[in-house]
Amino acid sequence: MSRKLLLNNVHVEGIHTYDVYRKSGGYAAVEKALKSMTPEEVVEEVKKSGLRGRGGAGFPTGMKWSFIAKPEGVPRHFLCNADESEPGTFKDRYLMEKIPHLLIEGMILSSFALGCEQSYIYIRGEYMYVLRILEKAIAEAYQNGWLGKNIKGSGFNLELSVSPGAGAYICGEETAMIESLEGKRGNPRMKPPFPAIQGLWQRPTVVNNVETICAVVPIVNEGGEAYAGVGIGRSAGTKLISASGNINKPGVYEIEMGITVEEFIYGDQYCGGIKNGKKLKACVPGGSSVPILPHYLVCKTAEGTDRLMSYESLSEGGFATGSMLGSGGFIVYDEDQCIVRNTWNFARFYHHESCGQCSPCREGTGWMEKVLHRLEYGHGKIEDIDLLWDIQRKIEGNTICPLGDAAAWPVAAAIRHFREEFEWHVKEPNTCMTRNYGLVTEKVFDKVNA
Repeated sequence: MSRKLLLNNVHVEGIHTYDVYRKSGGYAAVEKALKSMTPEEVVEEVKKSGLRGRGGAGFPTGMKWSFIAKPEGVPRHFLCNADESEPGTFKDRYLMEKIPHLLIEGMILSSFALGCEQSYIYIRGEYMYVLRILEKAIAEAYQNGWLGKNIKGSGFNLELSVSPGAGAYICGEETAMIESLEGKRGNPRMKPPFPAIQGLWQRPTVVNNVETICAVVPIVNEGGEAYAGVGIGRSAGTKLISASGNINKPGVYEIEMGITVEEFIYGDQYCGGIKNGKKLKACVPGGSSVPILPHYLVCKTAEGTDRLMSYESLSEGGFATGSMLGSGGFIVYDEDQCIVRNTWNFARFYHHESCGQCSPCREGTGWMEKVLHRLEYGHGKIEDIDLLWDIQRKIEGNTICPLGDAAAWPVAAAIRHFREEFEWHVKEPNTCMTRNYGLVTEKVFDKVNA
């Protein structure tokens, strides 16, 4: 069983309340930092830990913190990105709902390390009931002296508030989130300048996601080197995985980085295998924006080694034979699932959520949705498959923010690994409409032996 650093107390009754959280060791990390550490020492521990951003990009957190500008007399801000909108990802919601004080403690530690006295949690509009949970927990933290002026006599001040968005996926991009917090339309900004130099109200700003901020608590409690000792190589620590799809035990799991993908899918303590005893057909390991893997590349790399739940192993082989850990939205497909239909569903989402600022994304996502709709509903042509490939190629790398890439990668990977299924939708449209995938599924499974 993997060691738990974030969810170790999740099943303690009443852990969402201040009293129970405190009795379970809560706010000990803040006490330690305020009494015996400097802000620079907290940053150094996070660097030692090897913690990487858990929102999807996987950038080293301590390094990101070290980039913040420190002009004399200019306030700095720390922002929590709780705009969790990636299809297939729901682990941040679980943390905020079950252990809200863990996030608040992480916010205090991170703000102290960065010298920020005004911090914000930006939460997606659909999480309004979670917002109420956070507001109550923040009020408890104020009442008990963990927020406000001169926290516990340390001289450190911190005001913390929650700001809801309006349900826009694009606001998960840090500069779009900053625009939204400023009361503007949530359009991504051109970079540079980066938020660490000019962020919220043109002031130095750091943005991290919920899970990343929560991980700062065990890092300060146990030390950066101890945290780095968990996991494997540059994939240090634990990772929360949102597991869904055709599995026996969907849910949120905290894994120690480096366990095998096979263990995660089939192990009793995790997903418990494919539902109804069916075959594994494919897997999206990191949320809707990452490339899909066919069954023969899910548990093994193209070189035949075990695929691990880590940044490096999941991306081994590049997008030709690998994918990404991403946000940890782990979606499993059994043999009866239609890859074309699932790809169309993702394309619909990205078309709807594009801010429209960049022509390749605004126009390209719409055309991908239209072409995939044609294919799925039996009106497509063989040339449409090549058209799809051409469209995604012209979107990738040509937009201000990564939403264009997020829309293009799933389409490219689906065509790369499941072209026969796309062609079958053209050649056998009537069979396609009956959802009888036996023929094409057998062809997909035969590919590994070709």
